[in-house]
Amino acid sequence: MKSRLLARWRRLRARLRPPFTLKVTRSGRTYLVVTFGVGLGALNTGNNLLYLLLGLLLAMVVVSGVLSERCLRHLDIRRLGTESAFAGEPFAHRWALTRRRGATFALTLAEADVPLTGEGRVGYLPPGAEYTVRADLQAPQRGPLRLSGVRATTTWPLGLFAKTRVFALEGMLLVYPRRGYACHLPEEARVGAFGDASSPRRHDGTGDVAGLRELAPGEDARRVHWLKSAGAGKLLKVEREREERRTFVLKVAADLEGDGLERRCEEVAALCHQLLKEGHEVGLETKAERLQPAAGGHQERRILRSLAWLGFEALREERPKEAA
Repeated sequence: MKSRLLARWRRLRARLRPPFTLKVTRSGRTYLVVTFGVGLGALNTGNNLLYLLLGLLLAMVVVSGVLSERCLRHLDIRRLGTESAFAGEPFAHRWALTRRRGATFALTLAEADVPLTGEGRVGYLPPGAEYTVRADLQAPQRGPLRLSGVRATTTWPLGLFAKTRVFALEGMLLVYPRRGYACHLPEEARVGAFGDASSPRRHDGTGDVAGLRELAPGEDARRVHWLKSAGAGKLLKVEREREERRTFVLKVAADLEGDGLERRCEEVAALCHQLLKEGHEVGLETKAERLQPAAGGHQERRILRSLAWLGFEALREERPKEAA
């Protein structure tokens, strides 16, 4: 219920947001102080030169506002996203930027209304060309982040004001648990129930040399030991031991909450990475789902996604409705 209210509040805030927002930069504040001082001097002295100077300063403010607003018009932005995002670590995030007509200068892109730090920059964007903007963003914690829009900001031409426009662009960013170090590996492993993981050692692996035997018809000739074959007068194949793989099932207790849940997710993510790197099969059991043990990078991605959604099941249920 709370997540739905937050989503509605974000949509309402996006509708009420003005198309352009303006922020005075540090140089702009100095410029405005000087302009105000020149205006006071012109009123007290009645000097026509000061009036002309004041008019020039005010005209530059107007020109700066018009040109900066022109830079933010006729823009098309697509979110390309990222391959993987881990909490507390910078990750590469990309947008595709296109200018339909005219050119854009000194543009900065960032995600709006989400706790992501970092931004991407582009100095010059010609009309009709698509440019990929890359930014190193960082998320403070794991979990799904609803992306509502992309914030484009420019300080062109004088750097006095930073004009911003938010482009509405819905999306979802799934942040994986923080990557740390596993203090110890689990001692218990389940053996004998999942495919080839528990099969005994066989002589067709990549381990130590177990012996030589004559090459049978149809077998791979790359295993032939040519030096020994020349001495024996026949083709001899090298047999190597296959190292036995073990099967682990990592568990996250259903009663964990808050910092305890975060620490457990980080520990499970580290254990999963280390075990899969060593060639073992790893599964996962949580209160929300159960993943069967498997090996490889695809299994690690599945486990990381499950850990990222842990504790945010309500948002996961709402996702298909919003996508529809």
